[in-house]
Amino acid sequence: MTDQENDFPQKNSRVAIENVTPEIDGGQFALKRAVGERVVVEADIFADGHDVVSAILKFRPEKSEQWQETSMAFHANDRWRGEFSVSQAGVYFYTIEAWVDHFQSWRRDLKKRLDADQDVSVDLLTGAEMIEAAAKRATGADAEQLRSRAAALREEKSPAVQRALDPQMASLMARFPDRRLATVCPKEFRVTVDPLLARFSSWYELFPRSLGPEGKHGTFKDCEAALPRIAEMGFDILYLPPIHPIGKSFRKGKNNNPKCQPGEPGSPWAIGSSEGGHKSIHPELGTLDDFRSLVHAARGLKIELALDIAFQCAPDHPYLKEHPEWFLTRPDGSIQYAENPPKKYEDIVPFNFECDDWRGLWRELKSIFEYWIGNGIKVFRVDNPHTKPFAFWEWCITDLKKKSPDLIFLSEAFTRPKVMYRLAKLGFTQSYNYFPWRNSKYELTEYLTEITRPPVSDFLRYNLWPNTPDILTQFLQSGGREAFMIRLVLAATLGANYGIYGPAFELCENTPREPDSEEYLNSEKYEIRRWDLNAPQNLAGLITRLNQIRRENPALQSNSGLQFHPTDNDQLVAYSKMTPDKSNMVLVVVNLNPYYTHSGWLDLPLEDFELDPRRTFQMHDLLSDTRFFWHGQKNYVELNPHRLPAHVLRIRRYSRTEHDFDYFL
Repeated sequence: MTDQENDFPQKNSRVAIENVTPEIDGGQFALKRAVGERVVVEADIFADGHDVVSAILKFRPEKSEQWQETSMAFHANDRWRGEFSVSQAGVYFYTIEAWVDHFQSWRRDLKKRLDADQDVSVDLLTGAEMIEAAAKRATGADAEQLRSRAAALREEKSPAVQRALDPQMASLMARFPDRRLATVCPKEFRVTVDPLLARFSSWYELFPRSLGPEGKHGTFKDCEAALPRIAEMGFDILYLPPIHPIGKSFRKGKNNNPKCQPGEPGSPWAIGSSEGGHKSIHPELGTLDDFRSLVHAARGLKIELALDIAFQCAPDHPYLKEHPEWFLTRPDGSIQYAENPPKKYEDIVPFNFECDDWRGLWRELKSIFEYWIGNGIKVFRVDNPHTKPFAFWEWCITDLKKKSPDLIFLSEAFTRPKVMYRLAKLGFTQSYNYFPWRNSKYELTEYLTEITRPPVSDFLRYNLWPNTPDILTQFLQSGGREAFMIRLVLAATLGANYGIYGPAFELCENTPREPDSEEYLNSEKYEIRRWDLNAPQNLAGLITRLNQIRRENPALQSNSGLQFHPTDNDQLVAYSKMTPDKSNMVLVVVNLNPYYTHSGWLDLPLEDFELDPRRTFQMHDLLSDTRFFWHGQKNYVELNPHRLPAHVLRIRRYSRTEHDFDYFL
């Protein structure tokens, strides 16, 4: 080959492939799906001139070298679309291949010439040659059928000409195209496929140490005894704060008092003491065998145990003696504790991720995950991941999921949007978010629309929490029991994944430590609490009913398809979710005001729900078991927050019989 020939492209391809979606940052990161979900891929695909183009979507699991293929269809304005389903957890790859389809171009032009009564004898010979070439690429009966059709064309038999134009011929030729000059998209895009629990889950958080009898520290055995109640309420993930030994140096007392009184247990997030560190269990909780028994018992009730992973240490954590190089030493020789000026956290020492032995530190931190995975844990809530290097999380999570693709990582990152999004791109399965502080109709509509639409929805899977041990919002503080009901319904129906800091939420705990604070008075983070879960004001019944509704209605088990609907009252927010086949459709209307009854007119797009504007349809309130008959696009709603602040409505259409309703399951 001459130097001049080296200047030519390797292939004389005529097709351009541009603007492939979905893709995350030009293919740098993987998009997210759960097992069984579809990946719908679009791209601009076109060629010079007027020839017909054909395109295929190619996909494969990471462990397979063999591409699977499915055809792409022309959508509009040179935009093409194809889709595939992901059937197993792990990583998938996809790309696009397209070519000029000379047979389809010939077929199109032949029809035009026949319609114009032109001589097509030469055209038939051209078609016969293409069909014969395809026969050489085919085998068996397909090859024989192609040769037979080509021979008939050469004889210019009228039935053969018509058969060359029929859909069966097009389908047969499409199976054996000439792809020698095809254009292959230069990028292979990735999909991280997570287990179903990543898409749909209900989380319940509790402190095991608060489950013991009066005057005693709770244990894993006490936690095991609480499992049936949690299962009855419909939760499938039980999340425990750190279960490790708690540091004694600079231990915090009640209400975050810097001076700890004798007998006070300290914060579980101040991890490590002479009794061990991140791979040890607080002795008062029980033994490793007790922990394994809890994991086993929970799984028997279809509950996964989630552990909190907090990469920080108490001053007496063994790491400080064994690896002082992993921590920042100040000029006076002391170890730098955690600070967020003017706040000081003397009971916590952060790792120095810029230390010289950063590789050793990374390996050890990853081994903490591996240790608990080895003891049956598949779900992790990660504390403050935004204060650790992005590169660490990408390396750590990628490696862990190669070995265990069914792991789930919940990012506890109430931080700037771009930082939150970056963590999701790096591998976190689910993410905390700004939902606790979005209260008005405008705020909820704007924020939930943002995070349920591409590109954000392709990498961020949100988990809605109305409260946490760190967050008691002003809305919950001031709105009473009604405020808790409102936020519960919103979290459970706006999000396929949601959670509550359990006992405090059930009992509508709403007293702040001080004015303008989101910290609880008598916070369970610093003391052992005793909860009367049978108290009259508890929300267990409503929680149980909502979780049952979620399980019985597939529309609520996904974040896709969330659609907000206009109301003429800003205190009423209305939204719907439906399955792709519209066999399950749920409309939710919530009174956002915890003090007063509000009413208004709801504008429902009937065509989206395939509702006949001439006929009455039934709305079945799944919360109250009340049934309403609606007609037309505008319907009246009135909600008293002191009774029930919301409707969760299953839309029921008339069946083909005149009077029977049909769920269209």
